[in-house]
Amino acid sequence: MRVLKLSLLALGVGVSLSAVAVPAPEPATPQPGVIVTANRLPEAVDDTLAAVSVITREDIEASATNDIVDLLRVVPGVDIVRGGGIGQQASVFLRGANSNHTLVLIDGVRVASLGTGAYAWEHLPVDQIERIEIVRGPRAAVWGADALGGVIQIFTRRNETLDGTLTVGNHDTYGANAGVGTRGERGGFGVRVGYLESRGTNATRPGNFSFDPDRDGFVQRSIGANGDVELGAYTLSANLLRSDDDVEFDAGETAVTQDTLALGLEGPLTDTWTHRVNLAGSREDLETPAFFSAYASRREQADWLHTLTLASNSSLLFGLSYLRERGENIDTFGGDPIYAARRTGRAGFATWHGRAGVLDFEASGRYDDSSVYGSESTVGGAIGWRVTDATRLSLSWNEGYRAPTFNELYSPGFGGLYGGNPLLDPESSRNLEAALDITLSPASRLALRAFRNDVDDLIDFSAPDTFNAINIKRARIDGAEAEWRWAANGWAVTGNATWQSPEDRDTGARLLRRPARKATALVERVFDGGARVGLEGYAASPRPDFGTSLPGYGTLALRGRLPLGAGLSLDGRIENLLDREYTVIDGYTTPGMTALLTLRWDGGAR
Repeated sequence: MRVLKLSLLALGVGVSLSAVAVPAPEPATPQPGVIVTANRLPEAVDDTLAAVSVITREDIEASATNDIVDLLRVVPGVDIVRGGGIGQQASVFLRGANSNHTLVLIDGVRVASLGTGAYAWEHLPVDQIERIEIVRGPRAAVWGADALGGVIQIFTRRNETLDGTLTVGNHDTYGANAGVGTRGERGGFGVRVGYLESRGTNATRPGNFSFDPDRDGFVQRSIGANGDVELGAYTLSANLLRSDDDVEFDAGETAVTQDTLALGLEGPLTDTWTHRVNLAGSREDLETPAFFSAYASRREQADWLHTLTLASNSSLLFGLSYLRERGENIDTFGGDPIYAARRTGRAGFATWHGRAGVLDFEASGRYDDSSVYGSESTVGGAIGWRVTDATRLSLSWNEGYRAPTFNELYSPGFGGLYGGNPLLDPESSRNLEAALDITLSPASRLALRAFRNDVDDLIDFSAPDTFNAINIKRARIDGAEAEWRWAANGWAVTGNATWQSPEDRDTGARLLRRPARKATALVERVFDGGARVGLEGYAASPRPDFGTSLPGYGTLALRGRLPLGAGLSLDGRIENLLDREYTVIDGYTTPGMTALLTLRWDGGAR
């Protein structure tokens, strides 16, 4: 452990000393990324009217981490909490909404559990990610159910050469991954495999009902594959991701397998009209022998998307969607299903966006029809006014809804208590948002946003006498976000702050585990030749938990990269640099200082 920390500190010193030998690069100007999540149409991230953050592959490698918590917690409006170290259960609260109020997609495929409605973030292999796009605020009119808080879409990597990494860290952490691919005139393919293991730390504190003073480890095996080929004027593409994990906890071990598969065929119908057919599926198998419990989620989905480029500087996207979902909760002791359920859904939607003079606009509408909870219509829209070339004001309105989970609908509960309710209605939300985007200089940008999200018909297990699931609660989430970034003369400084008030509208009580305030900052020096060193800061205010209030906390992380030549580089990260003790979930621990070294090789580097 001591040797590893010293190695990482030496990496930071080595990167800093490299500045003596090489000049700083020319001033860097923030460049607009490309996003597709907000409206399902490609557009520059600085042009979209939605609140969008993009984590690129470059950002992931610069962070020098293999932990999804390190990546998501620095995004404005995102709170991610985990009970224990890497591999333990993690939950994401997007703009103060519940953890099952975020639609999560991998290569366009829905991946949340049909039992809980939430995605198990701890099973996402970071080395398989090309980029992550986070859209904050409801987007049901574009994407359908479950996007009350927003949408997070993960895009997997597309290998075109040979590369690999070796990782070692404290807590007996080891990992390796490698990718290979090729590309020709008519297409290409790639494959990536990965392995990550950590003996971890003890996840619980004394007083927790399941406390056992042992180490709770984690093993993850993953494989991703992709390919595309031109068929005349059309392109056929495929993406596959599989993650196979074993997670230890105080009472036993859980085995989880997750698979996603997406197929697409895209091409033109006319010079201004293209269409795409998507066929996709996902499956998750979770088994916990200590509790004699297993759960299986299955999804198949199909989309037919059409894009029209109109003459008036605008585009129209419209399409049809079909979704079939099946879930099974199994008692492995008796071998019988506790319940087995299925449902289907059909939808039609359209999105129109473009520019008219100094005004940007977008409008969306969708109609969903479910075999279980009936029909739902949602709308959304936004308008932006370019006051000057450097300043834009915008106002948006969007709706969202969440389909009840299979547990909420069909679970028998315990002895007749805390059971599901097949008559539940979907939860719904309405979001009003105002934004100001300013280009302060060629190297600096500022964004300010304020929003209100009202959520109705929240599902709660509080029916009189039985405590079964009913639609009873209401929530209101008021909030504001500020983002600033600057880059010049080899330096980069970014920061953001979030203020939010997630409250129960009936009682005035704060919603659990979501801080009222959080802030992040990064100061980084990038040297000619690729060396870099940076310092990350994160702070969160006190937040309520079950029966208690947890104090606020702050952490620092040191990260760096040292190029070694011949396509080799050494990345290092020290998380919780000051070894602070803090709690994000009552009764659970967080690791102390965590060190990680990664040797990276890029066969395509020159």
